[in-house]
Amino acid sequence: MIPCSKTPEGQAGLDALLRDPAHALVASDFDGTLSPIVADPRAARAQPGAEPALARLAAAVGTVAVITGRPAAEAVALGGFAAVPGLVVLGHYGGERWEDGRVTAAPVPPGIGEARRALPGLLASAGAPGGTWTEDKGYALAVHTRRAADPEAALARLREPLAGLAERTSLALEPGKLVLELRPPGTDKGSALISLTRERAARSVLFCGDDLGDLAAFAAVRRLRAGGVPGCAAASASAESPRVADAADVVADGPAGIVALLEAIAAAVIRER
Repeated sequence: MIPCSKTPEGQAGLDALLRDPAHALVASDFDGTLSPIVADPRAARAQPGAEPALARLAAAVGTVAVITGRPAAEAVALGGFAAVPGLVVLGHYGGERWEDGRVTAAPVPPGIGEARRALPGLLASAGAPGGTWTEDKGYALAVHTRRAADPEAALARLREPLAGLAERTSLALEPGKLVLELRPPGTDKGSALISLTRERAARSVLFCGDDLGDLAAFAAVRRLRAGGVPGCAAASASAESPRVADAADVVADGPAGIVALLEAIAAAVIRER
């Protein structure tokens, strides 16, 4: 059963999707939404049932997409999504695209290379606590503190030095769940969602997310609604990011709840045919 939206605007988005699924766009974040959060991002795997749910949706709605900060091909591999028909994966917040097994990408800004070279020395001089580590995404650099003895304190210690590095290298510093990420300005899940909505001429949109980086996509859903495209924002609830659930129209119980939501939508569409 599809949960009811806590907002009338979100409910209108769900209703529009079910009324005209052929022109709907269903998009989701990967980590924390289709995949449980783990200490090592390289060990992430899709929530059981996620791949079949996406495959059923692909047969039921116009466009199914994953929008992630990860490299696009990495999300496909970790999720086991390569066989989902017609799936579009926008990696690096839209800087990269995987479709039909092929990856296309925008050039990496020079500031990323500069930040990459400066980051080890900056972390050392800032006294980064043990357990702090850097994930090089190619198009972005993420500094994680989840493994530190006091992750929140480590994040607070590093925020100002990393903000300075971002300013010097003309990058944006974006917060997430116990992570601070340096990436090109103007690249976010909201702009990626709007671009894909326009490309596919979608008449309704659903976006699922769990982290602070997904708030831009939730804001994009509201912008699309204001422009006449019904939409709904669904949160994969997390104690680490309560703001995301507060901003959502529908709140699901973690990745398992998101998979159940996607399954329910696919079942409802197929049942109505």
